[in-house]
Amino acid sequence: MFKNILVPTDGSELSDSTVERAISFAKDAGARITFFYAQPDFPTPLYGEGALFDPTTPEQFSKAAAAEAEKILTRYNASANAAGIESNGDTVVSEVPFEAIIAAAQRNGSDLIFMASHGRRGLSGLLLGSETQKVLTHSKIPVLVYR
Repeated sequence: MFKNILVPTDGSELSDSTVERAISFAKDAGARITFFYAQPDFPTPLYGEGALFDPTTPEQFSKAAAAEAEKILTRYNASANAAGIESNGDTVVSEVPFEAIIAAAQRNGSDLIFMASHGRRGLSGLLLGSETQKVLTHSKIPVLVYR
């Protein structure tokens, strides 16, 4: 049924759990996985009274974000490969993660987006996470939400 599953991740514990379940799902479905990480863009500095000075340059920030993406994607690809699942990683810099997720699914020919329901706890955890909600609202590709 599904041939290529996109699994967006941020490297958190919740993502680890989602990745484990996505690998199991892909194995049952006979599908491959594309892990996706939306790298943060360099934050716009704030100026004025009480502004914090950040000594990090945009180049340093970009390098660190790319290294973090590589580390996360390598770890998840190793987990998938150990389970006998073909996988690859994809990453882009994006200020709007839900748009980057949908674009990655289209770019990689994914026929399913498998993502966590939320990253919050307590009362706010009762609602879907904002990025998940936005992907559900805007994607033409089916989305499986894992809780």
